[in-house]
Amino acid sequence: MAADKDERTEDPTEKKKSQAREKGQVVRSKELATMMVLLGGGLGFLFFGHYLATALMVAFKQGFKLEKEDAFDPSRMFVQMQNILELVGLPLFGIVVMLLCFAVIGNLAVGGFNFTMKATKAKFSKLNPISGLKRILGVQGLIELVKSIAKVLVVVGAAYMCFQIYKDKMMRINIETMPSGLFDALDILLWIFIILSMSLLIIALIDVPFQIHQHTEQLKMTKQEVKDEHKNSEGDPIVKGRIRKLMFLASRRRMLADVPKADVVVTNPTHYAVAIQYDPLKAGAPMLIAKGADELALYIREIAEAHEIPILNAPLLARSIYYTTELEEEVPEKLFSAVAQVLAYVFALKEYKKGKSKKRPKDFSPNKLEIPPDMRY
Repeated sequence: MAADKDERTEDPTEKKKSQAREKGQVVRSKELATMMVLLGGGLGFLFFGHYLATALMVAFKQGFKLEKEDAFDPSRMFVQMQNILELVGLPLFGIVVMLLCFAVIGNLAVGGFNFTMKATKAKFSKLNPISGLKRILGVQGLIELVKSIAKVLVVVGAAYMCFQIYKDKMMRINIETMPSGLFDALDILLWIFIILSMSLLIIALIDVPFQIHQHTEQLKMTKQEVKDEHKNSEGDPIVKGRIRKLMFLASRRRMLADVPKADVVVTNPTHYAVAIQYDPLKAGAPMLIAKGADELALYIREIAEAHEIPILNAPLLARSIYYTTELEEEVPEKLFSAVAQVLAYVFALKEYKKGKSKKRPKDFSPNKLEIPPDMRY
């Protein structure tokens, strides 16, 4: 197991983190949650303590006013209790809501909200006493022990500080009147909550980054695990390579099958070949239906010759179309003039060969084609 842990050098992937969240493995800091609960209690007393003290004084006054009718009529006693609860209940409810809100914030501040049924399933491995003993005696157990000792020292220190600050007020409470004593007691309780929460803030600031680090370490992966996950999610590179090759071959077969439909094939003459088709009913401009370099260019020439497709040698135009135009795309507007000259010659030659025109077109001259400087390759 130790050797396996040493091999886990890779940071967890997003998929690994997502799987961990599904299992309920998220970052949580108990120290931050405890600190937030105490802070919530302190703020609860800060905002609602005055109302609670006032309500308690009124409740005490009403509670000690016991009339003869109340003793013999239980319904009147219930009414009295209801009045007291209504007085005290509202400020108490405010304090409880404040506690709950801060408790939720403390738990969700690190790791966020995460609900999964997998975390609720019973795991009998957790009941294994040997595994539990290993956790207690291991590094994690030692860290928890150090944290517990630190918490005790901080809380004891905070409690001692509170006592030193408020010892005189504490001594006076038992001799003060009810209103003064009650307000002083709630004031002391308020500051005890705040001082304790601020003291635990120190531990929380250390614990939060530590918990994040520990969580990341637990999720770390071996190089093989990263490779396997990549293979499973993206596919085997070898298989993907074969698929790409098959797709390329299929695409090339479709392209070569379109060569007989071309009106002309323009060549380099041997390095490049582009097959152009012009059908005014399908497109508003000439379209590239096949292109290739070297061996593929030679193959396009052979197919064109076999189907008696005119082949013209125009190196600049062939390279320009090859590099600027994708299959099934119209040729760029800047090349319209040059392509128009080529097609005009080809169509005139066809008319002459069919006997529809008695005048043979002049020999084709690629040097007269207008190729803009920025379209030359």
